Amino acid sequence: MRRFSRPIFFALFVAVSGIGLVIGIQHFQSTKHSLTLFGNVDIREVEMAFRQSGRLMTMHFEEGEYVKAGALLAELDDQPFNERLDQAQAQYEGAKAQLEKLQHGFRNQEIAQAEEFVHQAEAGLAFAASELERQQSSVNSGATTRQSLDHARTARDQAKAQLGAARQDLNLKREGSRLEDINAAAAQLAGAKAGLEEAQTALSDTRISAPADAIIQSRIREPGSMVNPSAPVYSLALTSPVYLRAYVSETELTKAIPGTLVEVSCDSCSKTYKGTIGFVSARAEFTPKNVETTDLRTDLVYRVRITVQNADEGLRQGMPVTITTQEP
Repeated sequence: MRRFSRPIFFALFVAVSGIGLVIGIQHFQSTKHSLTLFGNVDIREVEMAFRQSGRLMTMHFEEGEYVKAGALLAELDDQPFNERLDQAQAQYEGAKAQLEKLQHGFRNQEIAQAEEFVHQAEAGLAFAASELERQQSSVNSGATTRQSLDHARTARDQAKAQLGAARQDLNLKREGSRLEDINAAAAQLAGAKAGLEEAQTALSDTRISAPADAIIQSRIREPGSMVNPSAPVYSLALTSPVYLRAYVSETELTKAIPGTLVEVSCDSCSKTYKGTIGFVSARAEFTPKNVETTDLRTDLVYRVRITVQNADEGLRQGMPVTITTQEP
């Protein structure tokens, strides 16, 4: 018995070692390209706020409700904004009318009236000139005084000046408005238009709508509250896309290739989700305290973002998940 014990033992040892080697090779071949990460669901949230201050009038949804993109979420009291819009509209119309008046110039009736003033001034000058001549003749003959002659000369000079003014006024009306006045009126109109657009924008800002399909995460304020700009009234959790945040150690970094398909599972999930590695951080960081890795000896890790393709309500914010990939 002792003679055959050593060969039998050696044969058994060789057989067991062979089986173990085959199993080890198969396990290495099946896992040499696999990657297992532990991460958390990272659903993006949006805080919805008004850009204007005012009294909150209406909140249309409750927490937990699903909203479609573009759905009206909340409204402010818009009466003050409508009043400002009416005022801005009136200022715009006034500036527009002033510019059109300058661009069109004077009416034909106004030009004709200026021409009549010129004719009247010409007649007045002719009368004053003839009166001056009569007074000069009378002074020479001694029929009038030197004072009367001076009065006649003054009247003639005044009539001449009035004729010059009438002719200048006629020329101005014929030429129309100055280019500088037109440009100034155009600038005023542009300012009024900007004020009108600002009032219109302010009025539209009294309503906020959902930017994408989402679930009401938090209803922060209630109707009747006074809100300031940027003060959130709703918090939304976007339903798509759903991301997972995980960290990969430096030793396994070559396995986390963007575009790689992964399977996602969690303790409370009733199904396995499909995902894709979409982003690997280019910068290393120290391991966060709440991150689990298969190799805790690695201090530096790289953040990985996985996009879930078939996400549903089973994935909740912050939920721990297991991410596994297998290179084909």
